[in-house]
Order: sequence, then structure tokens, then C-alpha cells
Amino acid sequence: MQHAPHQPLQVAAVAVPKPRVPSREEDGPWHAEAVCRRDEAGLFFAPSKEPTAARLSREEAAKRVCARCPVMVACREHALLQPEPYGVWGGLTAAERRVVLARMRRRAAELRQSPGPDPVAAAAG
Repeated sequence: MQHAPHQPLQVAAVAVPKPRVPSREEDGPWHAEAVCRRDEAGLFFAPSKEPTAARLSREEAAKRVCARCPVMVACREHALLQPEPYGVWGGLTAAERRVVLARMRRRAAELRQSPGPDPVAAAAG
């Protein structure tokens, strides 16, 4: 019996960010209750070169899943603290999280720059 010579498979390399799955020890038990654990990860993470209309549709579908999730707030907090650079987390896209983080940084800078209350005026009042 003759065997055909072994041909290596040729696979096209596609750069797709791998979703990070938090461990229980690292993030606590919130992720165990996440509704998205029962859905397709592809809904929450974009394939490479996804057309804009398809991306917007996929992100809206992911946000609908997030809206019914009992741990949406914990997920969002996790994504903002990490910060998670890809995907829909806690009902926010990566771009929306960047906006929230920029606002948080701006607000923190404003609070650092604002003078505290005048202790003499507060004591006199």
C-alpha cells in the first residue's frame, strides 16, 4: 500500500485578539454568573477587518446580552480597571471604555488642581 507524501497544512495567519478569561482567584466569582459565558465569544470580540456595519450590529447584539446580565456592573468595573483593550465588556465597547477612562482621568486631574476649602473661613462660618 502506497501512502501519499505528507503535505504540511498551510494556514493563513489572522491576528485576532484572544479574549482573556479571568480566573476565579484573580477577579472573584462575578464572571461565573456572566450571561456571556453561555454565548459565543465572537459576539463580544471583533474578527479582523470587520466591516463597520457588521461591527456595529455585532456590538449592539453583545450589548443586548450585557443588558440582561446580573453582573454587568462588575464586568464593566473589571474592564475599566484592567483596562481591557478589546471587546464588549459590561455593555461598553473598547472605544466607549476609552472615553469613560479619559473622563475619569480628566475629573481626577481637576480634583487634584482645585484648592481645598479655606479652614479659616470654615471655622468662622
